[in-house]
Order: sequence, then structure tokens, then C-alpha cells
Amino acid sequence: MCDTIWLSEKRKNLLLLLMEGPRDIEQVKTSLNVTSKAMMPQIKILKKQGLVLQKDGTYVLSEIGKLIVGNMLPLLNTLEVLEENREYWTSRDTSVIPNEQFMRLGEMGECMVIEPDLNHLFDLPREFTENLIKSKCIMSSLSYYHPLYPSLYSRLAKSGAEMKIVLTKAVLNRLKDDCRDELEILLNSENTVVKVCEEKLYLPTIAVTEKFVYICLFNKQGKYDHRKVMSFDASALRWGRELFIYYNELSQEVIDI
Repeated sequence: MCDTIWLSEKRKNLLLLLMEGPRDIEQVKTSLNVTSKAMMPQIKILKKQGLVLQKDGTYVLSEIGKLIVGNMLPLLNTLEVLEENREYWTSRDTSVIPNEQFMRLGEMGECMVIEPDLNHLFDLPREFTENLIKSKCIMSSLSYYHPLYPSLYSRLAKSGAEMKIVLTKAVLNRLKDDCRDELEILLNSENTVVKVCEEKLYLPTIAVTEKFVYICLFNKQGKYDHRKVMSFDASALRWGRELFIYYNELSQEVIDI
């Protein structure tokens, strides 16, 4: 059965198409850009294997077909994420992602890797800031101090955005020393919860809103090389929220300075 699925791109694509719902042969031809002559032998094979059924002129997945395709999708999604940005993911320290969630990396969907040029190495990426200031619900974990973070997040607090922020002790102490006013704005905001993580955060940044997920990971040498990954897919937002919640649950709320 493995050969039936993986050795033919046409059969694999048909199974994925039928996962969306029944299709007649004309719909199959249009969706997959194939001819009847090319497709009918493949359909015959899938019917013989019990993966596809024919009902009233349409083709549908059998119960076994649904089971197999349902388990194919996570693998295909993971392969797509890795193939799209292979060098990035293979060079990252992904051990900071809980194993159960790492196994669902395919949920990150269509990602873009942000690599600043040398003239903007220490700027926050425009893709990040422009989307963040438009967001109404923000969850963010920060394990390093960036001079633009205090003004950015205090501005969001004053705008009424609902925020949950997790900091390391080092970042919190830096805010107390250098950005006390901005920290007080965050702590006094009714819509903002600031926490400090007792565990060491090995993940530089997580930001998840209703619009996007934005993640920075150290490379395998434990260095921060200013490369980030960002996704706007709905599945990525769910995945990112779970990652934030994992670290949020390891943290204690900061009540006052």
C-alpha cells in the first residue's frame, strides 16, 4: 500500500484532493490538470487497494483511505516546512521546543525567514513591527533586551492591546534600571500581564498575535544570528500559542517594581 501512495504523484494528489470531499472525473481533471487517460488507471489502482470508492459518478475516500490520508498530511506538511527553508531549520537549536510540539512542526505552514542586512542588523524587522502594532491580542516571550522593545510594548499597552509578556530575570532587571517608566506603564496597564520566568529561557523571542507568529531560535552553536521565522497561517498561530503557553506556565507574575 505504501508503494501505491508514494510511487505515484497522481495517486497521492488524488487522495489529498478527495480528502477535501467527493469529486467527479471532470473536477479531478480540472483540479489536478490531468487527462482521463492518465488518471483512470491510477483511480483503478486506488479502488483495487480499497482506498477510493465510486458512488453515483463521484469518487470518495473509503474509511481506510481517510485514515491513511489523515496520517499522511502531518508528514507532508512537515516535509514542506523543512524543504521550504531547509538551511534555517537544520541550523537551529530546536531542543528548546517541547518534543510533542516539535513533532508537529509542520503546523508552522508557509514560513518566511527574515534575515536583516548589515545596515539594519540591530533594527527590529519591519515585517514584525508593522504587524505587531496592528494587533489587539499579543503574547510575547523575551529572553534578551532590545532597546526598541520597551517603547514598542509600552505604546501597545497605552493603545489598549491585550498583552501577556514573559521576561527573563535579566531582561526584567535591565528594564528596572534603564526603562523604569516604560516598565511601570506595562505593570499598570489593566490589559497587560507581565511575568518573569524562573527557568532559563533558551528561546530568544516568541511573539504570537491574532495575525502572525514570530520566533527567534539560537543556532546550533548557541549564538543569536538575527535570523527569525514568521508565519501567518492559522495552524501556525495555534502552534505558536501552545509554545508561548508552555513558557508562560513556568513563570510568575510581576506585581510591581
